[in-house]
Amino acid sequence: MTGVDKTKARISVYQGDITKMGVDAIVNAANPSLLGGGGVDGAIHSAAGPELLAECRLLHGCAVGEAKITAGYRLPAPFVIHTVGPIWRGGQHDEAAKLAACYTNSLLLAEQFKLRSVAFPAISTGVYGYPRPQAARIAVDTVLAFLAAHPSVNKVYFVAFDAETARLYRQLLEPEQPV
Repeated sequence: MTGVDKTKARISVYQGDITKMGVDAIVNAANPSLLGGGGVDGAIHSAAGPELLAECRLLHGCAVGEAKITAGYRLPAPFVIHTVGPIWRGGQHDEAAKLAACYTNSLLLAEQFKLRSVAFPAISTGVYGYPRPQAARIAVDTVLAFLAAHPSVNKVYFVAFDAETARLYRQLLEPEQPV
């Protein structure tokens, strides 16, 4: 098994509800206020309970590409890492670098807090409009590079809400099959 294959073995794709993941931290695709919203953000706030919102108020927001951490409250995951992805504006506004920073900064926080397993949603692909194939490529490439250099994070899950997004992640992670 090559080094790349060993790193890929530390990544799994899961189709389902990120709020049910029993990992050390789930990542919230948040808005800059960190005060809840729609999509995965709303689902995480709803599942975690009002204590999450109260703690998020103390964080005073989050810039695009940055990440902040809170307790998970009523979630199975003891921590939530909140990151703000870029809004897709055609790809000419540094969106790729900002999206990659979401993954890197979230994993750096996981490492800082000695968390071994992290679950990511498909950041920026909902109402922020980032094209899913491009976002999945950035997510996979960024996480693979991070894991290759940082052995402390043991497992990363890409959690897809739908089958199409799960398929995109799997295609990027599975080795090419000979014809």
